[in-house]
Amino acid sequence: MANQKFESIIRSVKTPSGRVSYVEAGSGPVALFVHGVLMNKHLWRHQLAGLADIRRCIAIDLLAHGDTDIDPAQDVSVTANAHMLAEALDALRIDQVDLVGNDSGGGIAQIFAARNPERVRTLTLTNCDTHDNWPPEAFQPFLDMAAAGGLGATLDAMLADKAVYRSPEALGPAYERPENIADTDIEIYLRPLVRTEQRTRDLQRFLAAFDHHHTVAVEPQLRQLQARTLIAWATDDIYFPVKWAHWLAETIPGARPPVELPGARIFFPEERAEEFNHLMREHLLAP
Repeated sequence: MANQKFESIIRSVKTPSGRVSYVEAGSGPVALFVHGVLMNKHLWRHQLAGLADIRRCIAIDLLAHGDTDIDPAQDVSVTANAHMLAEALDALRIDQVDLVGNDSGGGIAQIFAARNPERVRTLTLTNCDTHDNWPPEAFQPFLDMAAAGGLGATLDAMLADKAVYRSPEALGPAYERPENIADTDIEIYLRPLVRTEQRTRDLQRFLAAFDHHHTVAVEPQLRQLQARTLIAWATDDIYFPVKWAHWLAETIPGARPPVELPGARIFFPEERAEEFNHLMREHLLAP
């Protein structure tokens, strides 16, 4: 989907947590896509383009990300974000969704599904925060930098020189082929985070709230979750090893054995969109 078309269907909905930005395409049963830290709804552009013939695809901007507007005192933790998803669905009068998550968005999806099992028709989890394995050790230097007050300068540096974003010290390890990530995509991801000082502070609060107690707390409910669950996992991810895909498959009763994507990295829904969309299509259309 071209950026112009993608941007032309951006909308927002007022919720108690803030004015939540989202983009949608297609019609029919709703599939809700949830991105992770530093990203936004743009991550799912290829899924909206590739699956809109079978689903009303909605990709949402989390609290403290993208174009979602929040109060400076708004809780931005992963649990608060899961609550926001429920609020947004209520505001849009959507009862049930096919839920899809990546990175911290996958952790948020787990919390939402655990707390609202009746609202989840199917679940798809890609490499993501799981149980007590996060924040991942490989992401700790970024968290330390943010805690030390360097977040704004780091975001500015990545925007000023996109090679910094693609570097091994920044987001390069998240991609199989970081050299192929377009400057325009980096702009779309990062520019909203520095649009105002308050937006940067909101992201810093999101990072500071990283604590695996949020996902550990919902393990009992996950062990009761019957929703048909696809677990698609990149094998070359430095943040979330494949063993956590198997933990999820063993924990969620509705899960199938994980589908491993050899050599892929965490943002494979963007880099391997055709392969992932094929998996998603099979999953969504299964009887």
